[in-house]
Amino acid sequence: MSSVRRGLFPEIEPRASAMLKLDAVHHMYWEECGNPRGIPVVFLHGGPGAGSTAAHRRFFDPEAYRIVVYDQRGAGRSKPLGELRDNTTPHLIADLETLREHLKIDRWLVFGGSWGSTLALAYAETHPGRCLGLVLRGIFLCRKSEIDWFLYGLRSIYPESWERLAGLLPVEERGDLAKNYHRRLIDPDPAVHMPAARAWSIYEGSCSTLLPSSDTVAYFSGDVVALGLARIEAHYFINDIFLPENSLIENTGRLADIPGIIVQGRYDMVCPLVTAHELARAWPQATYRIIPDAGHSVWEPGILAALVDATESFKRTGGFG
Repeated sequence: MSSVRRGLFPEIEPRASAMLKLDAVHHMYWEECGNPRGIPVVFLHGGPGAGSTAAHRRFFDPEAYRIVVYDQRGAGRSKPLGELRDNTTPHLIADLETLREHLKIDRWLVFGGSWGSTLALAYAETHPGRCLGLVLRGIFLCRKSEIDWFLYGLRSIYPESWERLAGLLPVEERGDLAKNYHRRLIDPDPAVHMPAARAWSIYEGSCSTLLPSSDTVAYFSGDVVALGLARIEAHYFINDIFLPENSLIENTGRLADIPGIIVQGRYDMVCPLVTAHELARAWPQATYRIIPDAGHSVWEPGILAALVDATESFKRTGGFG
């Protein structure tokens, strides 16, 4: 794969944006920019619950791509923020189809990292005929072993960050962080749920980069990101992401006709490389790129460059080789 371009494309504003009513509870924010006659691409943000940003538009050449960015139900600018009713992986898969049909798109390139990779795989395995290709980063299959690593295993690499997370809870509650954080995160009192949300979100942000990044931690500590991310992540974790264990990797045969690329930081501590390795073995048709000097964050320079290279390659050839 060539490395003609290493940086993001210039800032761009949406030419259309709106709220799409999903049901009696949820309204989903979406926006569109770039070339209305270009290759359709949809950006799936992480978390679940983290929301999207203006920078996420910039992985794609706006002359070549019709760029769709949206906030999953309960996240970011979607309403209500942090809402857990009717918020499951099957709902999110259906929401993507609702948005695709609303925008009159037949097939699109699906781009997602971390939880976005989870949702991209779940969507593609459900609707393979709607996917031009998959660009995946920081692979997370949401298996129990991966959730346990995030909540407990990271302590071996980031003990000070883990102690701040666990320290919010009484000692006797630290054996089940997900359940006991979830109880606080769903409490209607902001004096209860916001400290828990910030602690959870800052923990994730603190462990996401190869080198310490105050900008990353500051982003994760913002109220909207923290509440959406922490409340919805805990909700999904205690419910095993509403999918059968191992279902994503067991159904990779459905991806055989979809071009794909897996971009993974060697030193990704949030979603360790072994998961990407297992996915690459189960889906040999995908191109697999390990970035040797990167952690988890999409903003790691090597990961960012590889992702832009991927969208440039797809623009030119319809693949990632």
